[in-house]
Amino acid sequence: MSFPSSPRPTISPWGKIQQADQIAPGIWSVICANHGGILLSDLRQAAMPEALKLDEPVYEEDCDWALVVLGFQTELAGAETCSAGFLQLAHDTAKCWHPERYGKHTGSTVAENTSHILKTRQAYIDAIGQYCTTSAWGDWAEWVPEGKTGVIARKILAVNHLGRPTYADDELCALIDKHVYAARGEITVLRDTPHEIIPMPESLRPKRIA
Repeated sequence: MSFPSSPRPTISPWGKIQQADQIAPGIWSVICANHGGILLSDLRQAAMPEALKLDEPVYEEDCDWALVVLGFQTELAGAETCSAGFLQLAHDTAKCWHPERYGKHTGSTVAENTSHILKTRQAYIDAIGQYCTTSAWGDWAEWVPEGKTGVIARKILAVNHLGRPTYADDELCALIDKHVYAARGEITVLRDTPHEIIPMPESLRPKRIA
């Protein structure tokens, strides 16, 4: 299927467009002051493989751009700007950030150790019902003793497909050895981390620093 060129985009969800390049007819790579990504024409969006298609024809530059490259890989592979290394980067990015979409599109199974999303999501799933740290202060804070890290922890209720948790409202304040905290993994669960529960400092009650 061939696609016609589309007009240069004039607006984007990332702000004023500073630069726009049509890397293939109907596929625009745009750069804004602080972000950017790929904008698709209506025909391109309709032609995106279902497994890779987002709800809107907007694919931001950090993770979503790879979906477009995979969706039109055969066509883009013939472009001078699309090297084998670039295509591999697209595969690796999609595999890491969109493992389910990548798996459905390619018919392959994405191993957990190759996907940041899968690793993070599984870590939160394993910790549902437990208190997980959501913010931390070093011993520069007046209420944190030297050699410690002060943390706020909240109970995990659920986690969505992107590895983002939902927390209960109740909170705990605790102290953790700063070297232990520095060596933390995907998430820090109080159950699995030596810690000392302390009363909530008065300085944190009116306004906590995220």
